Amino acid sequence: QPYQSETERQVAFGDWLDWYNFHRPHTGIRGHAPADRVTNLSGSHS
Repeated sequence: QPYQSETERQVAFGDWLDWYNFHRPHTGIRGHAPADRVTNLSGSHS
């Protein structure tokens, strides 16, 4: 998606990265999110 500025892109990146790593089902790992494969994450994520 095109952004109006670098600042706008940077603000959106954090939410996108969270979605990509914690919520998006990846077909290469049988529909799981990448974070599901990591067993030593510190803290919890919701």
